[in-house]
Amino acid sequence: MHERQGQTLGELCADLRMARQSATQHLAVLEAANLISSVRRGREKLHYLNPVPLHEVQERWIDKFERPRLRALANLKRQAEEEEEMTDKPTYVYVTYIHSTADRVWHALTDADLTGQFWGHSNVSDWEPGSTWEHRRTDGSGIADVVGTVLEAVPPKRLVMTFASPQHAAAESQVTFTIEPHRDIVRLTVTHEHLADQADYEAAAAGWPAVVANLKSLLETGRVLPQAPWELHAELRAAQLAGNDPG
Repeated sequence: MHERQGQTLGELCADLRMARQSATQHLAVLEAANLISSVRRGREKLHYLNPVPLHEVQERWIDKFERPRLRALANLKRQAEEEEEMTDKPTYVYVTYIHSTADRVWHALTDADLTGQFWGHSNVSDWEPGSTWEHRRTDGSGIADVVGTVLEAVPPKRLVMTFASPQHAAAESQVTFTIEPHRDIVRLTVTHEHLADQADYEAAAAGWPAVVANLKSLLETGRVLPQAPWELHAELRAAQLAGNDPG
């Protein structure tokens, strides 16, 4: 999966010297540990590495042993490996579990006031398929930093919409929210596909965990996090860049 995300069980088994049932058991253990996530596409189940816990290990334990030149070489290697053609499989997948109901999660994703609280922008639309939606600033200016079209809306299960900046509306990506209830909790899966380049991927990988963490806090405690999580990411990123500066 590190070499090629979004593989089916059959594709994974093709390179493994173990029975299909054994591979299924291994995948179940990894998914239970939140080290991988899966997405249903028709009758197929696609598997993805979940970078979040691995990233936390890196931030807490590995980074203090790294040297700037090793990080630079790793970035060069990653950029070379990611020069591949885009496919119709999701580019970025994020999964979390929320102590809430599917109806409340759906309402939080589509209500302008609630999105303004946990996302920093208000999502404004009538949420009917074919309708436009806007990601508007909450400073009273009414400026939309993201615009798109609602492609699919099946409350409270699935919401699909295009995602683009107003200045580059033709270069749109696609976001899908999948809401799956299980007793007293909800599994929320965010997939972001058709990302244009590595910069867009890094923005998605940084943005979605921060937004969803704030959403989870709001639904479970009634309050968003004390500080905006994306600000923490920006500070950590700035510190990393400063540490890599040879000057």
